Amino acid sequence: MISLFAGLAIGAVTFVGAFTSGIFGMVGGQIILAVLLYYLPVSAAMTLFSALMFMSGLWRGVLWRHHIDWSLTWRFVAGSILGYVLMLFIAFVPPKPVIYLGLGLTPLIGSLLPKHMAPDITKRGMASFCGFIVIVLQISIGGAGNVLDMFFQASKLSRHVIVATKAVTQLFSQAMRFLYFGALALEASEHVPIWLFGIYVLLTFAGGSAATGVLNRMTDANFRKWTQWLILALSAAYTGRGLWLLVFPSGASVIL
Repeated sequence: MISLFAGLAIGAVTFVGAFTSGIFGMVGGQIILAVLLYYLPVSAAMTLFSALMFMSGLWRGVLWRHHIDWSLTWRFVAGSILGYVLMLFIAFVPPKPVIYLGLGLTPLIGSLLPKHMAPDITKRGMASFCGFIVIVLQISIGGAGNVLDMFFQASKLSRHVIVATKAVTQLFSQAMRFLYFGALALEASEHVPIWLFGIYVLLTFAGGSAATGVLNRMTDANFRKWTQWLILALSAAYTGRGLWLLVFPSGASVIL
């Protein structure tokens, strides 16, 4: 059972993370995961994180249901299923430094590509490819938000469609990751009781609802500008983390 302070800290970060994700569809998850990893064992943190992100994505999907691009969603899901099956049968997982460098450098390289070569999720085959890559990274390292955003950022979709569609795609990928780590759910319940998890779910709903007004007032141009900066910031952080682990392997205990 976690301490009172840890419970309050996780609750506060859950609200802030859901609020941030409600505006940009990203970043909030990484914030929540970092705090969960600080207070909980890795297996328990990953399981609780998947469950919270599932509920957060579900609520954002409900709030913006009229803006969801279902064609992109189902193609993303098809790719995710292939990636999930692959992870079930492949025992090899790349070293953490390689994964972090991949997470960091992929969006950076994508931002340098000419517009006609950018990984636009609306282009043929890209939604399925995105789903495949995202689920593999989510299972192997715990997150791939900036890679997912790279595919949406290159498109001409409106901010509402981006946030709504990303919420639903993340809903499916989080469900797959929860199934993958499902055997560890009991350990998570030993640290965070069901009633406390219920409070955290309500906080994700509150954070997502509070973000709707901000997203409505924001322009598509500002949305893309801030999203691009967030992607680059996360990519730089992941790259730095990967380089740190290459030089100081014992730094694996440091949370990014």
